[in-house]
Amino acid sequence: MAEGYVRRFAGDRWEASSAGFEPAEKVNPLVVEAMQEEGIDLSGKTPRSAFELFRRGALFDIVVTVCDDSESQCPVYPGITRRVHHPFPDPAAASGSHGERLVTVRAIRDAIKEWILGPDSPLADQSPQTGKPDSDRKP
Repeated sequence: MAEGYVRRFAGDRWEASSAGFEPAEKVNPLVVEAMQEEGIDLSGKTPRSAFELFRRGALFDIVVTVCDDSESQCPVYPGITRRVHHPFPDPAAASGSHGERLVTVRAIRDAIKEWILGPDSPLADQSPQTGKPDSDRKP
């Protein structure tokens, strides 16, 4: 979800990529449904492994971990200038009926969006080209 919002609101300045430690075979259908409500299509996305990106030598300006246990498991990527951890509940842990789980996933989605657009977002204070404050940021 965070990748979708970064692409939507800062795709002209940032390239976003997401990966997990134990990625599922497909994106959680509730996440796809909740993001579709926002006009963001994740149906064609394939979950990737963070360790696969590490083995390929992927370079990142910022690595953001969003799951409770992900910060301690995240590999150290070469060239990282900044690492940020902001935990959100795992949408896969939502329980109840389809409707109840969707309400939970929407709440997680909304919290992620608020954080991505807020003053504490890792996108709020740096430009990927300069690493310096980005005073022209527009959500």
